Amino acid sequence: MNNLYQHKYFNGLVNRLFFLCSFILSSLLFLNQTVAAQAIEKKIFRYNQTGGLTSLDPAFANKRANIWAVTQLYNGLFRFGRSNRVKPALVHKWEVTEDGKTYTFRIKKGIKFHDSEVFPNGKGRELIAADFVYSYRRILDKKTQSPGAWIFKDKVLRNSDQSISDTCFQAQDRYTFKIYLNQRFRPLTQILAMPYALVVPQEAVKKYGKDFGKHPVGTGAFRFDSWTLQKNLVFKKNPQYWKFNYEGKKLPLIDEVHISFVEDRRKAFKLFTKGKLDFITGIVENGADLLLNENGTVKTKWLGKFTVEKVPYMNTEYVGFTFDHPAEKKIWTNKKLRLAMSYAIDRQGLVKHLRHQVGIPGHFGVVPQVISYSTHASGYAYNIIKARKLLADAGYPAGKGLPTLTLHTYVADQKLAEYLQSQWNYIGLNVKIATEKFAQHQQKVDGGNAGMFRASWLGDYPDPENYLALFYSKNFSPVGPNKTHYQNPKFDDLFEEARTSKNLFTRYTDYRKMDQIIMDEAVVIVLYYDENMWLKQNYIQGLETNPMNNLHLENVSIK
Repeated sequence: MNNLYQHKYFNGLVNRLFFLCSFILSSLLFLNQTVAAQAIEKKIFRYNQTGGLTSLDPAFANKRANIWAVTQLYNGLFRFGRSNRVKPALVHKWEVTEDGKTYTFRIKKGIKFHDSEVFPNGKGRELIAADFVYSYRRILDKKTQSPGAWIFKDKVLRNSDQSISDTCFQAQDRYTFKIYLNQRFRPLTQILAMPYALVVPQEAVKKYGKDFGKHPVGTGAFRFDSWTLQKNLVFKKNPQYWKFNYEGKKLPLIDEVHISFVEDRRKAFKLFTKGKLDFITGIVENGADLLLNENGTVKTKWLGKFTVEKVPYMNTEYVGFTFDHPAEKKIWTNKKLRLAMSYAIDRQGLVKHLRHQVGIPGHFGVVPQVISYSTHASGYAYNIIKARKLLADAGYPAGKGLPTLTLHTYVADQKLAEYLQSQWNYIGLNVKIATEKFAQHQQKVDGGNAGMFRASWLGDYPDPENYLALFYSKNFSPVGPNKTHYQNPKFDDLFEEARTSKNLFTRYTDYRKMDQIIMDEAVVIVLYYDENMWLKQNYIQGLETNPMNNLHLENVSIK
């Protein structure tokens, strides 16, 4: 080989090596850019949750924090749409017998639970009818101690001794099951759209036991990833999710959901305005002045920077009394005292000054006006003269002879509690405020350990029956919603008649009578009917408000 040939060969080799190295470097650079782009393009929805998340188990979905979280992880037979109408979810079709006592449900095929170690090879198995039978029986099981047991216990089939029948829920085949009722109950499909009725796999409950609420497994649009208590909660897209949107796109449209737990609503609002959160609600409590003018309009500096939606929703805020409280029973069974305290509250002033006109003064019954077929019961308006006279008639003129009263409430409610304290002080009552974190407050109230307490009732389903169930004597907390432990045979008779009547006019006449009984007896003091303020960044689409204040993220997109 001569020198010239060697030189050409060497140059060609160098050129080929240079080209190969350049190609490798370019490929690596492109790969890095692709990975970086994918990381940037990952669509993460971030919202803040106040009120203390306590469980990711649907059996304990008795407050907003829990409800919003489990709604992303699980499905039920039905769900509520934007207009409060019941829509099919996991159910394919259903039938009801003429007497209204037997429901037959056929579920959709091919739905799978999330991948989890509880299943063979870690792969989620198919949902079957027996899963609903298990989930519903579990709610009723006393060992579960679910606060949602009331949704079934006084409705499903009973034995001759009035114990709940083992056959009230029965699977007929792999995809069909029946529910047998003791009596007709028209809102059953609404009951089955509640978070308590979301379906769970028995394998997961058996493996984790009481810790199932920390290791959730469902069929929902998102699957559980991680939870650091009081810091953050992360859900990731369920790649096996069974739903598509109207455009034929597979749901969900976002990759992850990140939930923070900043209890200070003012701090959460600032994080939102800095773009660190995509959505917040509840700003009115302790932060309305940051967003709104006193007349309820949005401050000029925020106009156009994000989207603000205000809608009435199915939430009644009230003060309740525990009538069988061991130390305070004598005080709270004094009807004239309760009436005096109700007349002493300026509800219009409350909504104007504390809530910047967000909310409707509670001058009517327990059932909010946003509910169709509302009861239109008559409540109480501010009347200081009546309040003082009733207080004297109760045996405590200008509050003399009455010990210091305690109002039990939670951290985010402090300003409202102080407002009530000042109103009652004006007629001579000494009231101190006992404040705890929301979860501890709720536990105390449910356990009957708070003589006078702040509470609210966000409707589980859009029917007056749901609100009036708070005063049915068979629904005592902690397993039911009757936190006051109120008992009235006349009320109970009307309640039972309304639930089983085929005649709508009879039902709603009974509902109106019941709501008026609660008002006449001053069982609770209705403060206001809430309105919802949802704040979302302008790039968030598909997040719809609704009167039930439900949060559904499967259709949300980030543009």
